[in-house]
Amino acid sequence: MIDELHVRDVALIRDAELAPSSGLTVLTGETGAGKSALLSAIKLLVGERADAGAVREGADALEVEGRFYVRGGDPDGCVVCRRVGADGRGRVRIDGRMGSVRELAEGVGATVDLCGQHEHQRLLQVQTHVEMLDAWAGDAVADALGEYRARLAAAADAERELERARELSRSGAEALEEAEFVCARIDEVDPKEGELEDLEAKLPRAEHADALMRSALGAREALATDGGAMDSIRQAASEIEDAQRFDEGLGRHAEVLRSALLDLEDVASELRDYADDLDVDPAELEHMRARWSELQGLLRSFGPTMDDVLARREEARRVVEAASDGGAAVKRAQKASDEAESALAAAADALDDARREAAPRFSAAVSAQMARLEMGSAELEVAFERLPRQEWSRRGASRAEFLYRPGAGLTARPLRRIASGGEVSRVMLALKVVLGESDAAETLVFDEVDAGVGGATAVALAEVLADLARTHQVIVVTHLAQVAVAADEHYLVSKSAGDVPETTLSPIAGEERVREIARMLSGDTGEASLAHARELLGK
Repeated sequence: MIDELHVRDVALIRDAELAPSSGLTVLTGETGAGKSALLSAIKLLVGERADAGAVREGADALEVEGRFYVRGGDPDGCVVCRRVGADGRGRVRIDGRMGSVRELAEGVGATVDLCGQHEHQRLLQVQTHVEMLDAWAGDAVADALGEYRARLAAAADAERELERARELSRSGAEALEEAEFVCARIDEVDPKEGELEDLEAKLPRAEHADALMRSALGAREALATDGGAMDSIRQAASEIEDAQRFDEGLGRHAEVLRSALLDLEDVASELRDYADDLDVDPAELEHMRARWSELQGLLRSFGPTMDDVLARREEARRVVEAASDGGAAVKRAQKASDEAESALAAAADALDDARREAAPRFSAAVSAQMARLEMGSAELEVAFERLPRQEWSRRGASRAEFLYRPGAGLTARPLRRIASGGEVSRVMLALKVVLGESDAAETLVFDEVDAGVGGATAVALAEVLADLARTHQVIVVTHLAQVAVAADEHYLVSKSAGDVPETTLSPIAGEERVREIARMLSGDTGEASLAHARELLGK
C-alpha cells in the first residue's frame, strides 16, 4: 500500500505530495492539468522504465519518493526513492541504501498493479491467466500444483540421470582405459574422508615436537618452580591480605591475585600434560610424512581439493561399471525415468482436473461483475489446451487462456484479440473484485477506466470501485462525478496559467469538493450544478 508520495520536477509538477487513502482515492481535474504526470511518478517508483524527457524543464533531475507498507513486510514501512537526471542517468535508494530498478520492480512494484487502458496489462499476458485462476481457486489447486511441481522436478532429475547413464555407456576404449587408470591410481592410495584435514592438524605438531616440548616445559618452569611467577603472586596476595586489616578496599586486589593464581596453576598443569603427550615415535612420524606425500600427489593429479579427488574416483567407477554391466545401468535409469514420467502425467491430470472444476465458477463470478458494469451479456470463459510434453513448465501441463464473449450469441475469442481498451479495463476491474484478498497486488491504479462511460454504467462503475476498495488500495484518475463522490480521499489536480505553467495537487473537502463535483457534472459551478453535487455527496 502506498502511504505517501512526494514528487519533484516531474513534467509540469514542481513539488507535490499525495497521501492516498487505504481505500478509494480519486484524482480529478481539467484535461491537461497534469494527472498523467502523477501516474508517471508512481510508475517510476514501481520499477518502470525512466524517461529523461519527464524531467521538468529547467530542472537538473526529477525525484520521486514514496513510503510503502507491504503485507508481511517491515511494520515501519519501506521508503524508496527514484532520481532521474536530465542526462538520463538514474539512481535508486531503498530504505536509504543504494538499490536497482529491478529491486523496485520485484519488491514494492510487485504489490502495485497499473491498470491503465493503454498499459501493457497483465490481463493481456496469457501466462498470467492461470495465475489468477489459481489464486482464486485456493487450496484445491495449490495442493495439486505443489504435487505437480514436485513430480516435474523428479522427472527432470530422472532424465538427467538417464542421460548420464547413456553417456557413460557410450564411453569409448580410450575413455575406459583412462577411467581404469584413475580408479587404480586413487584406490592405490585409498584416501579416507577427513584424513587430509586430520593430517594437516597433526603433522606440524609431530614434526616440531622437540621445540614444542621445550617451550611447554620452559613456560611451566617459569610459572611453577621455586621463585617463579606463582610464588611471586602468592607473596603479593599475602602482602595485600596483611594490609587489608587497615584498608578493606585492598581486599578486591587480593581476590584478583588469588583468582589469577588458580588460573596459573591450571595452566601449569595443562602444560605438563601437553609435554607428556608430545612423545612421537619416529616411525609414526615417517608414516605420517609418507601419507601426506601420497595425498598431495592425488591433489596435484585430480584436485585441487580432496572432494574433487573422491568425485573423480566415483565418476571413473561409473564409467568402468557402465562398460562392464551390459547396459544394466541404462536400463535401470530408463525404468526410473519412465516411472517418474508416469507419476508426472498423473499429477498433471490431477492439476488440470482441479483447474477445470474451478474454471466455470470463476468465469461465472467474473461475468456477474461484468454485468454489474453494464457490459450486457458479455462473458469471460477459460479455455484449456494440453501442451506437448516438452512445453510443460512449472505453471502446468496445459495453457489456460481467458476468452471474451461480447454477447450471448457470439463466439468466445481470446481477450487480447477482440476486446476494446475500455472493455479490457472493465474486465480487469471485474477480475480484481472477484480475486479480492487473494490478489497479489495490494494497490491498484486505474487510468481511463471510465473511458466512454456514462449514465447507469458510471453509477455501476463507482459501486464496483467502492467494493474493490474494501480489499485493495485503489487510486483512480477519473472524469466521472459518480466515481469521485464514492472516494474516501479526493485530490484536485490543477494547472496554473502563464508562460511556465505548473501543476499542483491538493486534497479537497467540504465546499471545495462540492464545486469540483459540480464542475465534473456540468462544466460550471452554478447553483443547479452545486445543488446536484451536494445531492450526490449526500450533503
